[in-house]
Amino acid sequence: MGTVEAMEEDPTTQELKVAQLRRERTERDRAEQAPTEEAAEAHTRRAEKTAYLRERLEDRADAEAARDEPEP
Repeated sequence: MGTVEAMEEDPTTQELKVAQLRRERTERDRAEQAPTEEAAEAHTRRAEKTAYLRERLEDRADAEAARDEPEP
């Protein structure tokens, strides 16, 4: 007889936003400490990408909030 593994819940939009913010800060710190200009640019691009994703998550959170509001 097999076992059923507990399914992990999907992270909330807020949890995803926090994770992206942490990644962005980490990449910005790495850009500042990078030993070469190329490495700094790579970390800066990663930070910009995570900032973009975080902004999209903010849009998603706004849409979810609007959807959950009761209609007048």
